[in-house]
Amino acid sequence: MKLSSLLASSVLLAGCAEQQAPQQAMTPPALPVEAVHTGTETTYQDYPASIEGVVNVEIRPQVAGMLERILVDEGAAVRKGQPLFKINDAPFREQLNNALAAQQAAAGSVVSAQVEVDRFAPLVQNKVVSEVQLQTAQAALTVAKANLQRAKAAVSSARINMGYTTITAPVSGYLGRLQTKQGSLVGPTDAQALTQLSDVHEVHTYFSLGEDDFITFRKQYAGQTLQDKLTHLPPVALVLADQSTYPTKGKVDMVDGQFDKTTGAVTLRATFPNANGLLRSGNTGTIRLALAHPDVLLVPTAATVELQDRVFVYAVGDSNRVSRQAITIQGKSGANYLVSEGVKNGDRIVLQGVDHLQEGQIIQPTQAPKASAAATGKVATAQSVL
Repeated sequence: MKLSSLLASSVLLAGCAEQQAPQQAMTPPALPVEAVHTGTETTYQDYPASIEGVVNVEIRPQVAGMLERILVDEGAAVRKGQPLFKINDAPFREQLNNALAAQQAAAGSVVSAQVEVDRFAPLVQNKVVSEVQLQTAQAALTVAKANLQRAKAAVSSARINMGYTTITAPVSGYLGRLQTKQGSLVGPTDAQALTQLSDVHEVHTYFSLGEDDFITFRKQYAGQTLQDKLTHLPPVALVLADQSTYPTKGKVDMVDGQFDKTTGAVTLRATFPNANGLLRSGNTGTIRLALAHPDVLLVPTAATVELQDRVFVYAVGDSNRVSRQAITIQGKSGANYLVSEGVKNGDRIVLQGVDHLQEGQIIQPTQAPKASAAATGKVATAQSVL
């Protein structure tokens, strides 16, 4: 009897459980839903960049001689015209003295030739001597004057060479390593320069765009010509090697006229002010190009699911039935995708729990928390289609 009662109770409980299970399965899940809407976002694209001063020059001697003195230290900040090196000038001083002596001798020859012309002129007029003698004296005077000009040129050349024994800074900037030591013999044909000098009151930052990126660049910015587009291009940021952002914005002011055949990329140049000398030639960094997206559709990344390299959202239709919709993404900003196709303004989508939804499933919509709203109003570093 007891066994029969237990069996009857078990059958009754199992029947109740079977009746409750379908009822529980039919209860729609409560999920947050919100309408897709548009907003204005800014996306960024990063490009590796190399930094150079506006002027980078090699300091080389223009005359040969012994390096007598080094007047500056490595890495020093120097002014335009400041002496950097001194070459022994004794041989050049002797050359100048010889040239001055030759000039004086040539000047004396001119005086002597002029005296002869002055002496023959009245004699020819009075027909005491032939005119040929006067013409000969005048020719000698012309030769003497030419010799004087040659002597003056030699003096000027000697003075120039004498001046070259003091090597000065052609621009203001920072010195590099000193490659030659005091006492060394130096000359214009040396394979190695004495040092390098960089003018970095402004710096040029070079970065490259591939062919696809360059075509997109031309489409996205206003202007008929490249120069017009550069005029309308917003200022760019420079991210340094430590991931800090350089405090001053720069301006893209040059596009190379040709693509590099090896890399298939074209070089652009951005110029940054560098009054404090924080940047030096040889630095590296990252150029960050900004692109504004006005009135773009915003979809939270948490509201999407990726299947077979495509991104989907679950749109909520009539009777709160969901349907899976593929979307086309043109960029990302913070927690939002920037969408160009697949949904439209006002479409309702499920914001959370999309991983467990199925096509055609009915849900119970709830109001989305503010933190999950599609547009947070924040602008974050993002990948764009550039």
